Amino acid sequence: MKIVVIGGTGLIGSKVVKNLRDKGHEVIAAAPSSGVNTLTGEGVAEAMKGAHVVVDVANSPSFEARAVLEFFETSGRNLLTAEAAAGVKHHVALSVVGTDRLQASGYFRGKLAQEKLIESSPVPYTIVRATQFFEFAGSIAKSATEEEDAVRLPPVMMQPMASDDVAAALTDLALHDPLNGMMEIAGPERIRQDEMVRQYLAANGEERKVVADPQALYFGAAVDDMSLTPGTNPRVGAVHYEAWLAQSVRKGQPQASATALAKR
Repeated sequence: MKIVVIGGTGLIGSKVVKNLRDKGHEVIAAAPSSGVNTLTGEGVAEAMKGAHVVVDVANSPSFEARAVLEFFETSGRNLLTAEAAAGVKHHVALSVVGTDRLQASGYFRGKLAQEKLIESSPVPYTIVRATQFFEFAGSIAKSATEEEDAVRLPPVMMQPMASDDVAAALTDLALHDPLNGMMEIAGPERIRQDEMVRQYLAANGEERKVVADPQALYFGAAVDDMSLTPGTNPRVGAVHYEAWLAQSVRKGQPQASATALAKR
């Protein structure tokens, strides 16, 4: 079966591509670097020819509110139009748990616009809302670091997950019948955001102090214990944060930057 992975060279996309190829499928890792640009439309129609499934894990290269909205609306229309014309049978899209609850953020307004385009398209679909990735801990710390090197974060609950578990879920759903609805996926345990980052910094030998501040924002949005956690019965990943952190530090792997994650 031919499957096109939009954003197939990024953190999540490259893992999905490998998983699907290991299962014997013909997989196109579509990205601007491979001549497929959903924002301009370049190469999109050609990539869709003969495709049965499209997995969209591409993200906006900019986090500025207007740029994010333009990316998701323009990219989404170009992609879904090409899929409908080519007779694609299943569109799988990666989104974020809490998207509808975080509309004070321009980024999440863009993600919600993307979801609405998918829901109104004639292409059968599955929207996968994932919690934050473990690999995002460094970028959360950077975004919340103040001049005195204190990291000020809201002490709200999260249920983060490993990128490997995200990719595994997307792989399974790509090979499943369309849900024509939404599924949430999350990690196996909950942890406060400030504690997640505190453990990350300690594991990496950093001395920045993490301050728990209930008034602190998460990328411009006010959050509470419900904002970043899934509802009932999400698909739960296998990798625990402590195990992932120990392994990533042992391997000396650099953590994903916001730019890298934007290409997920």
